[in-house]
Amino acid sequence: MPRLARLPFAFLLTVFASLALAQATQTAPSTYEPTVGQEGKDVVWVPTPQAVVDKMLDMAKVTPADFLMDLGSGDGRTVITAAKRGARALGVEYNPDMVELSKRNALKESVADRASFVKADLFQTDFSKATVITMFLLPEINLKLRPKILALKPGTRIVSNTFTMGEWEADQTAELGAGGGGCDNSWCTALLWIVPARVAGAYKVAQGEVTLKQQFQMLSGTLRTGGKTLALKGKVNGEEITFKAGGRDYRGKLNSKELVIF
Repeated sequence: MPRLARLPFAFLLTVFASLALAQATQTAPSTYEPTVGQEGKDVVWVPTPQAVVDKMLDMAKVTPADFLMDLGSGDGRTVITAAKRGARALGVEYNPDMVELSKRNALKESVADRASFVKADLFQTDFSKATVITMFLLPEINLKLRPKILALKPGTRIVSNTFTMGEWEADQTAELGAGGGGCDNSWCTALLWIVPARVAGAYKVAQGEVTLKQQFQMLSGTLRTGGKTLALKGKVNGEEITFKAGGRDYRGKLNSKELVIF
């Protein structure tokens, strides 16, 4: 009899212990604190200093009209900062704990209506709707993503903390580590690229004939005008073309397959 009487009590203890463990598991994410240098899928996590986040968004000229995507969004600070500027912003992060932490941070900052986060693989993510892309990834990852980035709509702004895009030179670089830039650690460089339109080819224009060769945003080629063939050097900024030939400055734009020079 005593043994039988103890069985229900032991069963209840097991049930309560299971419930307590389940509750602890459910509440654990709310206490999650990331550690600088923790392992991720492709990189370790190091947060971008807030001064660099602000500078990156300044360089990209983020406005409420933008849709920003942050690749490897970590604790969500870049997405949240963009949302505070009125932009819609999406963080792409592989670590589910980081995703949940970011969502909580967005709620605390009252921007959850504009700042969202997804657990996803960068290489499987569609960037095509973004007008601004921000990232703090390793150079080899930037290079793997580069073809996909270059295929985006011309004029899309790409901003990176510290790491480059190989031979695709940045359109603008800002160093914040010296001279009161507000960044006191090793990751204090912001780099901006503007996705260039593909303009290489030969065109008849009002001024004569233009032949353009293109290496990312940099242009070379010739302008044949007034019976002379002049070498040209220039640049593509989104859809806008500028070049110098024969000591004169030209600017233009590719409309469909027609180049218009002003």
